[in-house]
Parts: sequence; structure tokens; C-alpha cells
Amino acid sequence: MIAAISYPPIPLLELGPIRLSLHGLFAGLGFVAGALLMLREVRRRGFSVEKVTSVLTWALVGALLGARLFTVPAHLGDPGYGIGDAVGLAGDFSILGGYAGGILGGILRLVLLGLRPLPFLDMAAPGLALGAVVGRLGDLAIVEHLGSPTNFFLGYTIKPGYDISPQHDMLERLCNVEGICGPYHHTALYDLLGAAVLLGFLLWARRRGLLGHYGQLFAAWAAWYGLQRFLIDFARLGAARDGTVADSVMGPFTGSQWGAVAVALLGLGLLVWCQRRVPPVSAERDVGYGAVVEVAAPGDETAGVTALEA
Repeated sequence: MIAAISYPPIPLLELGPIRLSLHGLFAGLGFVAGALLMLREVRRRGFSVEKVTSVLTWALVGALLGARLFTVPAHLGDPGYGIGDAVGLAGDFSILGGYAGGILGGILRLVLLGLRPLPFLDMAAPGLALGAVVGRLGDLAIVEHLGSPTNFFLGYTIKPGYDISPQHDMLERLCNVEGICGPYHHTALYDLLGAAVLLGFLLWARRRGLLGHYGQLFAAWAAWYGLQRFLIDFARLGAARDGTVADSVMGPFTGSQWGAVAVALLGLGLLVWCQRRVPPVSAERDVGYGAVVEVAAPGDETAGVTALEA
């Protein structure tokens, strides 16, 4: 037997009369964790917590819509697929779609509040990475997003009787009936580990003043995470093609890979554009973007306060 990871899935967590899906629970906790990390930076730089909280509320609604709607294009050619399938709650959800919808919802609210988005996108970037780390714990709990067979030591081995994610009913039957139990690529675990490294990089880059132009920290998140998802999904491509996992395939790639490529390219383009066209980050420029910061008066050792409406 190849050395690999194996543990009993937790499809539902039962707490007395309450039954919770750990997948949904950790997705929600991921959003909260990312939002709290962003608000910590918002306070440090002197921006309005009240306004950013409003932005995060819009981002949450956008994330829920985007996570559902992002999966629709991959199913448009499916027999019998209609408007009810596209808008119904029962169906696929996409983390990339959640990110896209949340970011667009947040940007819309920023514009309505008269705030320029780039500083706030930068402050959100580490939280976006943290959200993936926390959210993927739910995928690990229910054992979702398994890929093709592998000899990799981080692969996951199903055991007879395991009730893993419904998208892997075929793998359950292979194990219970034919004794083919893996290991399979544990792509949710790979994504969690990659997002954890990305989180560390973004926090380090912010502390050291690297990627110092407005918008570049967010651009780095988009480029890294998009490329990460594109590469990881190759571990699912073969299984998606032969139907052993319920993933859509569109031409040479999965649906998620196409979305990931778009995110990575947009991130790289924004990274270059911000370097050339956007000023470097500074406390003084933050004031112009709506912050309230303390500024030392010329010739005075004490700090005066620049009072602008946040």
C-alpha cells in the first residue's frame, strides 16, 4: 500500500438538534477571518472602519452570487440544463467565482462611497489568502476536490464505507465495489498549503515595503493564486475527463482552469500597470485616499493630526 493520507470524512457536524455542513461553515469562517485581517490594517492606516464594514457587507453578497454563477458557463451545454439550474441553490459553487463576485461587489460599494479602490484592495489581499486557508479546511473535512490517482504522499486514500463529498460518488463505488481506493490527488489540501505560503509572502512583502505601489499587493495575490489554481487543477484534469470526478471540462482545461488563467493574467497586467502608472504607498498619500493619520509638524517633535473625513 502506498503511503498516503486517510481519515474519516465528516459530511455533517451534529450538535444536538443542529446539523452543520463543515464545508459551508468554514467558507463562512474564511470570509470572517479575512475580513478581520483587513479591518486590522484599515485601523492601522487610519481609514474608516465603518465604511469598510459596509464594503465588506456588499462583498459578502457578491461572493455568494459569484460563487454560484461562476459555474454556469461550464454547464450551458449539459442536456436539460436551464434557468432553474443556473439560479438554484442546489448546484456547484466556485471559490474563484466567490472571489470575483466579492471583489466586484466591494469595488461597487467603494465607488458609491466615493473611495478609490486600490488602497482597499491592497488591504484586502492578505485576507483573501487567509480566507482560502480557512475555507479549505471545510473541503478537507468532507473530502472534496479529489483528483486523479497518484503516488504522491499527500494523496488521499478512501476506505470502504467512507462517505466522502457527493461529487465523488463514483470514487466511493470504485472503492466499495471494486476495491480501487486510491490514493487520489488531494487538491484542496494542495490549495490550502499554497494559500498559506501566499499569505506569508503578502504579509512579509507588506511589512518590508515591497510591491510598494498602490494596487500591487492585490495584483500579486491575483497573479499568484490564479497561477496556483491553474497548476493544481492539472491533478484533476484526467479524472474530470474520464468522469470519475464531477468536474466540467472545456476544451483542454477544466472550467476552473480557464477562470484561473484569467485571474492570473489580470493580476500580472495590473502589477505592471501599477508599477508604471500608480504612485508609491505612503502615509501622506493615504490621507488623499481618505485616511486620518498623524503627521509631525515641521520643526515640532510632537505629532499633529491631519483631520480629514474618513
